[in-house]
Amino acid sequence: MSARSLIRRFACQPLDIALHTPFGISGGAQAMANNVLVTVELDGGFVGHGEAAPLPPYNGETQAQAMATLKAAQGWLVGRPVDDWRALAEEFRQWGGAACGSAQCAFEMALLDALNRRDGVPMWKFFGGAGTALETDMTVTTGTPEQAAADARAIRERRIRLIKVKVGGPKGAAYDLARLRAIHEVAPDSPLILDGNAGVSRADATILVKGLRDLGIKPALLEQWLAKDDLVGMKALGEESGWPVAADEAVCSGADAQKIADARAAQFLNIKLMKAGLATALDIAAVAKRTGLGLMIGGNVESILAMTTSACFAAGQGGFTYADLDTPLFMASNPFQGGFALDGGNISVAHITAGHGVTPA
Repeated sequence: MSARSLIRRFACQPLDIALHTPFGISGGAQAMANNVLVTVELDGGFVGHGEAAPLPPYNGETQAQAMATLKAAQGWLVGRPVDDWRALAEEFRQWGGAACGSAQCAFEMALLDALNRRDGVPMWKFFGGAGTALETDMTVTTGTPEQAAADARAIRERRIRLIKVKVGGPKGAAYDLARLRAIHEVAPDSPLILDGNAGVSRADATILVKGLRDLGIKPALLEQWLAKDDLVGMKALGEESGWPVAADEAVCSGADAQKIADARAAQFLNIKLMKAGLATALDIAAVAKRTGLGLMIGGNVESILAMTTSACFAAGQGGFTYADLDTPLFMASNPFQGGFALDGGNISVAHITAGHGVTPA
């Protein structure tokens, strides 16, 4: 371990990346990744980078909110000791990060990248070293049945096996069933993860389950169909369908994870670093492992920087059954160098030797 380090420089700037097509979920669509790039430099000259990826249709956070939170932190962060990174992360959270999870995440990501680069430790090893590989899905976002079929066909042409489908929203269950029928026709052997982003009503959930059975589709996972506080409905959905359920919007802290475990409301927890940062993600993973819940790693509309950090987290921790780390494939350009290696749906971080391995191009 190197000598005690201090933050010498802390900076943030907008990170706007165009998408090939809008990324639509039940709560709305985003045509561009309006993110924030964070830089932390330690007094030894070691530099780390982090990314905030707010997604307004997901939880209401915006780029402006993330920028304001991060800019306001510059004054008190410079000169602070960093070796007890969790203590500093908690101070950031208490100071203002709790109101903007993506800003909290970007700070912690940049801080750990700088520390791991200082110490010559790859982030996947820092997070436990359990492994270096994951299999990601790719998402069919909201859209017409014709577009869903075309997207599913393109996913299979990329040699990605798992397909995630966004469901829910104002067009209702019948529209989603038409989309799912179209996907199943072109990719009948692909396991489907059906993600409602808390936008499916109980009534539409009943229609969807019946319709899926009629179509002969057995989903691999039902991800957060119902409102995030409807744990009773979540549990009933799993029991009545017989299909595994994942909590996403419902789990933003270790306490949330414990509540879900106690209620037996889900079989999987989807950890997204953007919800509340990396320290909180560790807390959620610890609860899942203690209570026997399965794990999924996901994200917002993130570049290779944040997605590689998530891959290092999940591979290093181990025990993640599902990975949803596909959004770099939706981006029209890549302003970075480095990051995870992708072969079909297979992700590897084995080549990363220090930090998350991603730097601005």
